[in-house]
Amino acid sequence: MTSEPDLAQHPADTEWHRWAPIGQTLDTSRVPGSGPAPSIAAFELLPIEPMLVPEKPRHGEIDASECGHCKPSKHTIWHDDEWQVNSGFEGGVGLPFVGSISPRRHVKLEDAPIEVLAGLGPVLQRLSEATKAIPAVARCHFSRWNDGSAHLHLWAYARPAGMMQGRGAILPYWEQSMPAMPEAMMNEYIEIVAKSLASGGGEAFPNR
Repeated sequence: MTSEPDLAQHPADTEWHRWAPIGQTLDTSRVPGSGPAPSIAAFELLPIEPMLVPEKPRHGEIDASECGHCKPSKHTIWHDDEWQVNSGFEGGVGLPFVGSISPRRHVKLEDAPIEVLAGLGPVLQRLSEATKAIPAVARCHFSRWNDGSAHLHLWAYARPAGMMQGRGAILPYWEQSMPAMPEAMMNEYIEIVAKSLASGGGEAFPNR
């Protein structure tokens, strides 16, 4: 007879969880237009501003040479022939991992050739699994906003194990409110992700 799994809950205990400011009210000054701490019930939307058109061009929309995703970056932690993942950004991050995923050629979602689009699913799958190789991580969230750059890119956010307040669309707000974790810890987690990605092909640059 198969025994039932033990579902009794206990505090998560990893290097990241021991560092995390659990129980503290966080500084939300980095969250655009924010007010109180990032509890959903505490947010208040600002008045809707005038909607002006034509909109200002995004980075790389008029001149591809100005596109940051196309330029070599010290933040690239992995790439293959078509895709790249960047992480380890200035100012640090509070979640165990935050990274961007983009094709190496200058394309938008609307005009990307089928071979690029066909490669997106496998890259997302591999990055999700690579992120969950970090001991502190339960899930990997992906987001696309498409307002800052005219180059197809998505964001990956590692949702910490046990952080039920981070489920869904609220996780990026938590990330903007968390203090930056120690650089050595961030680099350790980036190395885990980079090497995991490279195990399936491509080249890792964990030390950037």
